[in-house]
Amino acid sequence: MDDRYRNTNQVSDDYRYQDGNYNAPNDGYYRGGDEPAQEEDAQSDVTEGHDEDDEVYEGEYQGIPHPDDIKEKQKKRAPAVDDEYRDRADLMAERMEDEEQLAHQYENIIEECGHGRFQWTLFFVLGLALMADGVEVFVVGFVLPSAEKDMCLSSSNKGMLDQYLKPLHTFRSPHQESLDQQGLIVYLGMMVGAVLLGGLADKLGRKQCLIISLAINAAFAFLSSFVQGYGFFLFCRLISGLGIGGTLPIVFAYFSEFLSREKRGEHLSWLCMFWMIGGIYASSMAWSIIPHYGWGFSMGTKYHFHSWRVFVLVCALPCIASLVALKFMPESPRFLLEIGKHDEAWMILKQVHDTNMRAKGEPERVFTVSYIKTPKQVDEFIEIQSSTGTWYQRWLVRITTTLKQVWDNVLYCLTAQYRMNTLMLAVVWFTMALSYYGLIVWFPDMIRYFQDEAYESRVKVFDEEEVSHFTFNFTLENQIHRNGEYRNDKFIGMKFKEVRFEDSLFEDCYFEDVRSSETFFENCTIISTIFYNTDLYEHKFINCRLINSTFMKEKEGCHIDFEEDNDFLIYLVSFLGSLSVLPGNIISALLMDKIGRIKMIGGSMLISAVCCFFLFFGNSESAMIGWQCLFCGASIAAWNALDVITVELYPTDKRATAFGILNGLCKFGAILGTPSFPPS
Repeated sequence: MDDRYRNTNQVSDDYRYQDGNYNAPNDGYYRGGDEPAQEEDAQSDVTEGHDEDDEVYEGEYQGIPHPDDIKEKQKKRAPAVDDEYRDRADLMAERMEDEEQLAHQYENIIEECGHGRFQWTLFFVLGLALMADGVEVFVVGFVLPSAEKDMCLSSSNKGMLDQYLKPLHTFRSPHQESLDQQGLIVYLGMMVGAVLLGGLADKLGRKQCLIISLAINAAFAFLSSFVQGYGFFLFCRLISGLGIGGTLPIVFAYFSEFLSREKRGEHLSWLCMFWMIGGIYASSMAWSIIPHYGWGFSMGTKYHFHSWRVFVLVCALPCIASLVALKFMPESPRFLLEIGKHDEAWMILKQVHDTNMRAKGEPERVFTVSYIKTPKQVDEFIEIQSSTGTWYQRWLVRITTTLKQVWDNVLYCLTAQYRMNTLMLAVVWFTMALSYYGLIVWFPDMIRYFQDEAYESRVKVFDEEEVSHFTFNFTLENQIHRNGEYRNDKFIGMKFKEVRFEDSLFEDCYFEDVRSSETFFENCTIISTIFYNTDLYEHKFINCRLINSTFMKEKEGCHIDFEEDNDFLIYLVSFLGSLSVLPGNIISALLMDKIGRIKMIGGSMLISAVCCFFLFFGNSESAMIGWQCLFCGASIAAWNALDVITVELYPTDKRATAFGILNGLCKFGAILGTPSFPPS
């Protein structure tokens, strides 16, 4: 190797890496020291190696200075104008010019670093974070039925929530209303988290904000598995959703900044597979854990830790694993260069290069980059010294300044340069979310609707039956008793499931140790009857007359109703729906860089629309399951392409902010789409 490349103390100030060659540096590069004076003998070395065809300044051999050198010296002698006296427009123009040069140079550096062990390690770490996002979408719907019953959610409790959500619950079943409440709570948190944490990632760093996001999600997901109150449970899921909402924009911005342009579309599409893995993980864990009611413990009659709480804990594991692994990964060097931290960025890029070269069996390969362009720093962070003001005043200034910078980034995405891109992407994000999230909730509802219809068709009706001096000690299920008379009967150690007594008479009867599910007494007359240790509470008697009847030692605590037989099918449907996106993920990853992002979105949405059209002809459970798999498999390619194109259309210092805004709009579409698809 030439001695000029070995002596980095001399050469580092004379050359920089750009386009694979070493060229004379321009102003604005990071410099470690003053440029040493060039000796007279060294000047003649410049002409060595010139071919006859090279264009050489004719006065070079006579020692006559080149005109460009004279201009450069005059520029250096000219008094520098302090940035604070320069117009902000000039500073921004200089910064934009620097960013263009940095973007070109950074692409060459990433290509020199190669794609290998480092990127694949980061791939799995960020994949776990994306998997946690996929789990969060499914976990609430799976635990909802058990959580409501375990927490003894009464009609009055639901009514308090319905006051705020009533406009969205038109024509919904009671079960679906409650599902909407929790689903809307989670999506609301994810919407706020995407905008807030995505914006902060452009100011505080990708790694730091992703750690904050995952920590919030893990902490409140863990806490939600132990709380006993339904309101507090919803609050924990809200904050948990806020945390996980920030992962999607940060993960894609973070990973894309370690990828070269030619590999970006493919590997970001492979990363999207972890969202599918999250859905499969949540479905399989729900199927394996929730039906096992005995997997838990109780502390007296007030505190119960049942199987659905174990499921919530298990669902937090991907988030915790990603949080731990992320501590060993570096910050994005592209972000560090944007904020002027040249040395830290250089060290990280060297780490990437050396890690990949060692994995390829080429540890002798040297990282040849000496200097990297850093953009002009315009923003100034206002800092109060420790001797000024109180601690909360200093923190208030830090927070308000950071939020103002985030807000400026949000407004920047709506400037003339990016307004059209933002508006077009916003329309695509919103419309896709409106249909996709609405349908993935609608498919299980339709399956349950068909099951309920079949269940109701098997109901047994008993009219004007008369029973006296009889002991009921077995389960009654799916029955309607009208105009019956029950005298001196005993109901002991039995269970009612989906049983209704209408216009019936109970006289001198005795109920002991009775459990019920969806059981009601309507317009009944109950005379001289004793209820001992039952869960036949007041709200289960509708327009009934109770004469000389006594309720003694009602069942305390919360009791889960009987296991729903069709819950297994719901878990299976979610599992198949998540697994069905595997072909779409593979196709999008292989073709993303070949056919382009726009064509991928258009083709995927067209096939999805065709699937939606044929839903009109689905009139059975199997048909709904089949069309759900086709719809999810076809639409995933559009989501992957949309993620990639959103990352690529914005500059580094606005990338996570723009992605957060659009992803927040996506969650708003999910909020509107979830209650917009009634099952009947």
